Amino acid sequence: MGAGVDEPSGASKGSATPSTSGPMWRRLFRVDSSASQSLQLQLRQEMVKAILDGRIAKDCPLPSSRSLASELGVARNTVVLAYQHLVDEHYLIARERHGYFVNPEMLDGRVQPSKTIRADVQGAAEAHPPRPDRDPGVVMDLLSQRNIHRPLDWQRYEFPFIYGQTDETLFPVNDWREAVRLSLRVDAIARWTQDRTDHDDELLVEQILTRVLPRRGVWADPDELLITTGAQNALFLIAQLLLDKDCTAGLEDPCYPDARNIFSLFAGKTESFAVGDAGVTTDERLASCKLLYVTPSHQCPTTTTMPLQAREQLLADAANGDVTIVEDDYESELNFVGAPTPALKSLDADHRVIYVGSLSKTLAPGLRVGFMVGPREFIRQARALRRLMYRHPPTNTQRTVGHFLSLGHHDSALLRISRSFRERFTTMDSALAAHAPLSAKAPAYGGSSFWVRLPKGVSAVALERAALGQGILLHAGDTYFSEPQQHDAWCRLGFSSIDESQIVPGIDRLASVVEELAGSC
Repeated sequence: MGAGVDEPSGASKGSATPSTSGPMWRRLFRVDSSASQSLQLQLRQEMVKAILDGRIAKDCPLPSSRSLASELGVARNTVVLAYQHLVDEHYLIARERHGYFVNPEMLDGRVQPSKTIRADVQGAAEAHPPRPDRDPGVVMDLLSQRNIHRPLDWQRYEFPFIYGQTDETLFPVNDWREAVRLSLRVDAIARWTQDRTDHDDELLVEQILTRVLPRRGVWADPDELLITTGAQNALFLIAQLLLDKDCTAGLEDPCYPDARNIFSLFAGKTESFAVGDAGVTTDERLASCKLLYVTPSHQCPTTTTMPLQAREQLLADAANGDVTIVEDDYESELNFVGAPTPALKSLDADHRVIYVGSLSKTLAPGLRVGFMVGPREFIRQARALRRLMYRHPPTNTQRTVGHFLSLGHHDSALLRISRSFRERFTTMDSALAAHAPLSAKAPAYGGSSFWVRLPKGVSAVALERAALGQGILLHAGDTYFSEPQQHDAWCRLGFSSIDESQIVPGIDRLASVVEELAGSC
């Protein structure tokens, strides 16, 4: 970049406009030295926005790097690099001894409404006040379903006892960056930028088959595995393929709310089976079910782990009734207290179990990487349905996760997470035991939460609301039950997202809130 390009500042003689004044540039390009992004990146973003919004005239030269740096209070080199980058990206044109100008080609192809059209629209708006959005007439009401809600800004709360989120301090940043770099090689890009139609990334498939599933005693062939955008997507595919209004779906009670919502959406009827100390307890109603959804490793939300004998009996009962079992191997990888129990799928001799898993708890839920294992013909159908929905999960993410697994980073991360969770688990167990009003049975095999019974007369819904005002986030347990009004004495306290040092003071404060509510009953 030559100095002659950069020297002119402001509009050419005889074309004075407000857009060339110093204050205008400060208003147009706002940068904040306290922000997490670099000043150069902020400036580039502000310039791109101004260009694409048409706020810089095409014949108006931008100020010199020295002038703009002075106006914004940044180093001149920050502006120089920003200008050069936007030239390389074709947003700006450098004219020798005249300066930098907006590249008019960047704005080609954009509709520019005329002033007449704008006036007509404005007049119509004034003559006719806004009306409610038109409802095209949906054939199903999803807004009435019961769901678990958590604030997106949960990190700002002092005591976030929520589940399903990860502690960012445990995320293997450097290991993930290495996997990302490998997926950005030229040969890798040539593969994942292509439309894969309905095929999954071979490396990720291989790694799940050889690294992830064997930990649970599950062995499968490539044509028995399908990659999904999280475990929940797998449940949706399963429900849509196996259920219709003539079918009955069996569900645990309490149960993961979104699983209940998904299966209820497609099944004509649902049967709820109570969860006891040995997991779900079935009866003669099982024979009427097309499928049964279970979370035997760490039952959601009670944390109960189904013992081996109960698993074998469940498989026998399902075989007698010709029932398909959907095994959501929820939190199976977080067995850090006792010896792991083999997955139900590992005991399945006649391909009756469809196994669902994900990497959300050990990697990151935001990546939405899940998978399911089932009979070959079923997986073929699921692959065809997935193709109609979204073809395949993002291939760049698949390839990156494949590298992450192949380099051993997942196993290493799992060890670190298990150690950290074990410490938090022990701390929370002791903290809850110190407060009689909070009755909780410690999970037998780890996990990431406690299922807590409240004192008689204390509403979990009221506690959730009152705790929020004290900087405490928790989940009332009523939403997990098929009959929520009858089960308002339970709440779920997670420890995956809260620092260990905050657990004891958080439980102490929560116990005080519980005592206040109990005293007011």
